[in-house]
Amino acid sequence: MAFRPGFEARWGSEEDFVLGITREIWEERGIDRLIRYYGPDMIVRSPASVVQGNAGIIAATQATLAEFPDRALPGEDVIWAEVSPTSFLSSHRLYCTATHTGPGLYGAPTGRRLAYRILADCFCEGNAVADEWLVRDQGAIVRQMGRDVVAWTRALIAREGGPEACVRPFTPAIDLPGPYRGRGNDSPWGAQLADLLARMMEAEFSVIPAEYDRACELAYAGHVHAHGHAAADAHWLGLRAAFPSAAFRIEHAIGQESAHMPPRAAVRWSLSGRHEGWGSFGAPSNAQVYIMGITHAEFGPRGLRREWTLIDETAIWKQILLATG
Repeated sequence: MAFRPGFEARWGSEEDFVLGITREIWEERGIDRLIRYYGPDMIVRSPASVVQGNAGIIAATQATLAEFPDRALPGEDVIWAEVSPTSFLSSHRLYCTATHTGPGLYGAPTGRRLAYRILADCFCEGNAVADEWLVRDQGAIVRQMGRDVVAWTRALIAREGGPEACVRPFTPAIDLPGPYRGRGNDSPWGAQLADLLARMMEAEFSVIPAEYDRACELAYAGHVHAHGHAAADAHWLGLRAAFPSAAFRIEHAIGQESAHMPPRAAVRWSLSGRHEGWGSFGAPSNAQVYIMGITHAEFGPRGLRREWTLIDETAIWKQILLATG
C-alpha cells in the first residue's frame, strides 16, 4: 500500500519518494523517468532562470550529465510537511560530487573534482513533482574549477548572446503560476527559524549569540564550512550590508520532528532591493537585485546547532553586471 493515495506502493514514505526518484533519474540514468516523475507542465524556479515543462528539464539534465558523467547526489535530509492527504511539500538537501570531464555550461573540461550542495523545495502529488524551487551553490562550482565568480558570470552573459539576449535571472516579475500556493505548516521550529532570519534582516545581529549554539556548525554559499558565532555573523552581516534597504520576505517555512533526528526546519526566503552597500558583493552598484535563498537548520539544547544556507552568487552578480554594464 502506498504511503499516500496516488503514489506507487514501492515508496514507503515521503523521504523514500524524494530520495528514490533523485537516485533513479540522475545516478541510474533514468532520464526518461522525468516524464513520469515531473508533471508535463511543472515549473522549476532557480535563481538563474525559470523553466517550464519536461522537455527543457530533460534537455538540461542530459547536458549536465554529459558535462559531469560521474555526478552523484546523495540526500543529506528531506524535511517535509503534509499539504493534503494526497500531497506534501519537501525541502531536500543534496550533497553533490562530480568531476568536470565534459564541455558545457562551465566551459572546457577542467578535470576538477567538485563538491557542492543543492537545496530544493518540491510540491509532490500524484507520484510526481508538480512545482519546484531550487538553489544550487554555483559559486562553489565555479571556484572549485579555479575560476573567478565575477569573471565567469561576465563570460556567461557573453556566451548567452550578450546583455540583451542572455537568460534573465529569476524575479517575481517572470515567475509562472504553479499549483502550489502554500506558505508552510504551523510547526514552532519553522516559525523559530523564520523569526531568527527576520530578526537578522532587521539588523538584530545580537540574535546570533543569543539563539545559536556556541559550537554551531555552518554551511554557506561558496562551499563555506565554519563554526561559531563569528562565522554566522560574518555571513549574515555581509549579506545584509550589501543590500541594507532591501525588502526581506519569508516565502515558505516548515518544521519537523522525527524519530532519531533533532528538531529541524526549512525556510525559503527572498531579499529584493538595491545593491547600495559595501558587503559581500563589492562596491555598491545601485543595481536592483532579487535573491532567492533557502535555509535548513537543526536545533539542540543550546539553540540552533546546525545551519545550511544557500544563495546563488552568480545569479546575484549577473543582475549587478547587467545593470552596470
